[in-house]
Amino acid sequence: MAEWLTQVTRWLAPYFTEMSLMFMATLLVVFGDIINKQVKAMLSPCHFIIRVLLFVLMCAFGYGALTLYGAPLVLHVIKFFPYYLQGALFITAFIAIGVFAERRRYM
Repeated sequence: MAEWLTQVTRWLAPYFTEMSLMFMATLLVVFGDIINKQVKAMLSPCHFIIRVLLFVLMCAFGYGALTLYGAPLVLHVIKFFPYYLQGALFITAFIAIGVFAERRRYM
């Protein structure tokens, strides 16, 4: 079993950086509406112009920063595990987020 897992990791290892970016973007798509609801609730008492400005800043810089700094964090967490498990962890993480998205009726 360990040999098979090691082979999967060898196949996927050159793409770990891209996969961590994909995973972070997928997380933001799945949880973006929750984040937006919370921000909307916080900004509802503010003036229209301030709400629009802060929403644009949150989308442009907030989500951008989460993607930019979150992807290396995901990769760092994956690299914390033994080499032979890293590929399987990425696959499992994508399946888990897919199941979660299905339960939230995103698909």
